Amino acid sequence: MEIQMWREILDPYYLAVDELTVKFNHIIREHRNFDRYSPIEQVIGRVKSITSILEKVQKKNIAMEELEERIDDIAGIRIICQFVEDIDKVVSIIRNRKDMRIKSEKDYITNMKPSGYRSYHIIIYYEVNTINGPKELKAELQIRTLAMNFWATIEHSLQYKYKGNMPSHIRGRLSNASEAIIVLDEEMSSVRDEIMDAQNSFQIKDNIVSDILNNIQNLYKVANKREVMKIQDEFYRIYSKEDLEALAHFSKQLDIISQGYRAQSMIYT
Repeated sequence: MEIQMWREILDPYYLAVDELTVKFNHIIREHRNFDRYSPIEQVIGRVKSITSILEKVQKKNIAMEELEERIDDIAGIRIICQFVEDIDKVVSIIRNRKDMRIKSEKDYITNMKPSGYRSYHIIIYYEVNTINGPKELKAELQIRTLAMNFWATIEHSLQYKYKGNMPSHIRGRLSNASEAIIVLDEEMSSVRDEIMDAQNSFQIKDNIVSDILNNIQNLYKVANKREVMKIQDEFYRIYSKEDLEALAHFSKQLDIISQGYRAQSMIYT
């Protein structure tokens, strides 16, 4: 197949990966902006390399003209969660979306592969708009925990190195590591509430500080510089006390001051 043909085939998949990555990252941002825990920790997207596609075509005896129809994971999105419980929430979010249609689901968490691989796979139909018009294509979503992802990344590298003929002693160690990953995920789940409380507190504080700094920056444009310096010093004093309630109160007071200056500015205008 000519290089130009590969570009024509793969370009819509690059577009799909870019769009899907943005959409899932937006879910993270929305949760955090509203001081809510996000079930998604990280999103990684990729388009299968030509080498990997050719290997799959050869392995599964797929005709070149059928590769888009028969290969489901040319576009791949990896959605990484902190806890096993988050995976069900992410699956529910995907099922309820109107911009992607589910073709199939495979639960390799409940039904772990013999190798020790664990992940939740969803194949979706997703439409992109190209210069040649709309195109519906398939993408694979892999949903897993941070621990599962670490194991799967290592296992994938070893499979690539040994071309499916992995030595038994390495396979045995991978199996042991997979069992350790299960224990790790269970341990993390047992302290999930404490971890979430700590992370939520940090996110709330981060949002308050961002609002305060934005207000101070805007005040420099309209208020007396000496006044703003006093406000800034007061912020540093309260911040150093590690008192979230005092910081939130200061932010509300600063909002009132900023609104007053904005009102004055509108009157003068």
